Amino acid sequence: MKTLSFLLLSVLFLVGCGQSLQADAHREAAARVAAGKAVLVDVREPAEWADTGVAGPAILLSKSSFDAGSAEWRKFLTDNRDKEIILMCRSGNRSGQLARVLAQQGLRTTNLGGFSAWKSAGMETRKVP
Repeated sequence: MKTLSFLLLSVLFLVGCGQSLQADAHREAAARVAAGKAVLVDVREPAEWADTGVAGPAILLSKSSFDAGSAEWRKFLTDNRDKEIILMCRSGNRSGQLARVLAQQGLRTTNLGGFSAWKSAGMETRKVP
């Protein structure tokens, strides 16, 4: 019984630390964006932005528009070549895929994961019409 209690407490501690570390990562990303060292890009689709809102400092460029070779993405990448590009989506899957592609092109990228974690960390959000 003591072993089970210890294991349960250990798991709860680790989960709590993970949430704290995740919130720290979001605060650090926001600070890099505010300092002009990075840009935060939400790569979800416009309907998702409208349904859930977006991170306050996020630039909204969908992964599907990147995949289609949009001029908007090309201009963004040219304008921000010297900055870290921090990507987020719903779960971290699309942003992870795109982070790998951009890193292969020589850009500094970070996959921040999902928007819900940003919101849960109490970070700034805004509505999108």
